[in-house]
Amino acid sequence: MKVIISGLQWMIFMIAGAIAAPIAIADLYNLTPIETSGLIQSTIIILGIAGFLQGLLGHKFPIHEGPAGLWWSIFTIYASLVGVLYSSNIAALQALSGGMIISGGLFVLISVFKLMDKIARLFTPTITFIYLFLLIFQLSGSFMKGMMGITSSHTLLDVNVLLLSVIVICVTFWLGNCQFTFLRQFSVIVSILIGWLLFMICGKVPVIVQADALIKFPNIFPFGWPQFDGGTITTALLLTLLLITNAIASIRLMETVMKHKPMDHNRYLRAGFVSGITHFISGCLGAIGSVPISGAAGYVEQTGTRERRSFLIGCSLVIFISLFPPIMNVISAIPAPIGYAVTFVIFVKMVGLALMELKKVFHEKRTFSISGVSLIFGVGLMFVPSSATSHLSPVLIAILNNGLISGSLLAIILEQGWIWKDRFQAKNSKKINP
Repeated sequence: MKVIISGLQWMIFMIAGAIAAPIAIADLYNLTPIETSGLIQSTIIILGIAGFLQGLLGHKFPIHEGPAGLWWSIFTIYASLVGVLYSSNIAALQALSGGMIISGGLFVLISVFKLMDKIARLFTPTITFIYLFLLIFQLSGSFMKGMMGITSSHTLLDVNVLLLSVIVICVTFWLGNCQFTFLRQFSVIVSILIGWLLFMICGKVPVIVQADALIKFPNIFPFGWPQFDGGTITTALLLTLLLITNAIASIRLMETVMKHKPMDHNRYLRAGFVSGITHFISGCLGAIGSVPISGAAGYVEQTGTRERRSFLIGCSLVIFISLFPPIMNVISAIPAPIGYAVTFVIFVKMVGLALMELKKVFHEKRTFSISGVSLIFGVGLMFVPSSATSHLSPVLIAILNNGLISGSLLAIILEQGWIWKDRFQAKNSKKINP
């Protein structure tokens, strides 16, 4: 029974954190209600499939999948290219579907040629620390806006929503440190239910949309046949490498949390292969590509739920629930501030995990210098308005508009350059003093 409740908790946590992306993209592309419903369903079902396959065959960790922020940004960029490079919104979505299929093939090729391991070696404790702090900085703004009730259509702070969000945060913290194991283990689902009840009493719950069917299966190529062009292929190539960076960071962090797990040298190869399969399916279903979410480590720390079985049950429930629009609509009605408040607590745990990485560092001076440059660069880019890079190519826009990826890539380049310099100097000193 406890395993089933844990699975239910995973399911609600996964859906609550993923529902915003397809809704925002559907609005961006002016999709009809039926097309919007299809995009939400296909995206959610992909997350369930990706998480299940990764947990069973891939990295084999309880790391849930979410709509990749990189794909989200590319969807946003391509929407601005309608009328410039693409004749319509649907044509842009067809190109994006083609890009995801290409990305899936690249994931598989990189795994087959065992390049994932070489990329994984770049993620030293220094890089993991920088990545986590940049991730926390990048998402903290979204958390605060969400908990204040600030959206694109409502730009003023809602005091009642903020107070309710603070209550949910306090409840989640209290339950996470409660002496009762049951409450501590299920702190996330209990906090969401309490928050839902409070928002309902205060009349802050959105109206549940009426479903048009009891059971609905996702359509294959809902926007038409995928299109492939030079720009999409180039974008998919770079995006795949960036997604690999993101995925490896999430897996490496979970390896730290799951201390009892033995080292598995094929973990990254399997994870890359599964990501290739799920990206290919995403392209076929017209969904948003997924990526392992780093916040899973904070979730595991908060709840203490480390076993794979409950995670796999949660993913199975996500797949099952996505086929029933009436149930999906009820879960989609969970107020967004509740999800932000619960995730806020989970990311507080991740600050501790990031600082723990510093204990593994051998060259402190090098780490402090690289961290300073990379954090200032990455965080600084987060304050640059997206309109400032609108005249650049989609590839450059995707990098410069993402402080997380830009800062992490700079950190990798700086550290590898420093390591190469030290090796070069050591080699020369041996020649001089044999």
